[in-house]
Amino acid sequence: MMANTMITRVEGQVLVLERVFNAPRELVFKVFSDGEHLKQWWGPRGWEVTVSSMDFRPGGSWHYCMKCMDKNQGDFYGMESWGKSVYEEIEAPGKIVYIDYFSNAEGQVAEGMPATTVTMTLEEIDGKTKLVSRGVYESPEALKTVLEMGMEEGITQTWDRLEEYLAAQQ
Repeated sequence: MMANTMITRVEGQVLVLERVFNAPRELVFKVFSDGEHLKQWWGPRGWEVTVSSMDFRPGGSWHYCMKCMDKNQGDFYGMESWGKSVYEEIEAPGKIVYIDYFSNAEGQVAEGMPATTVTMTLEEIDGKTKLVSRGVYESPEALKTVLEMGMEEGITQTWDRLEEYLAAQQ
């Protein structure tokens, strides 16, 4: 399996994403658990994290804003997307469980937008890290909604940026 290939599977209301990163598990965990690292690579290409407030512990959260800085993205240019992740379980360096919400600038959860319970596992394989993300949605329809919003492409670009960021950290 090539390091930069993401495998995507839909299992009913669960979205499973897998990818192998050419970096040790501790480093991959570190760049997910530290807001200063996370904001350097989070989001699709052309988007930047302009606000990042992280409290990485069970019961803590990461509240952030992504803004489109790429004029070539047309109507998306200048758009802001707020999100909030609430951490439920953390087992360094192998597992992070969180609920991912769309939110507003104040951190209030956006009504009517699908929330996702994400379980991320990191498995070390010969000095590389296999990341498996299982996102559970309230229904197959909720999952379909986010896929139609282009989430798969967004995650692919985000994880490409993560791969590049990891390479620069080693």
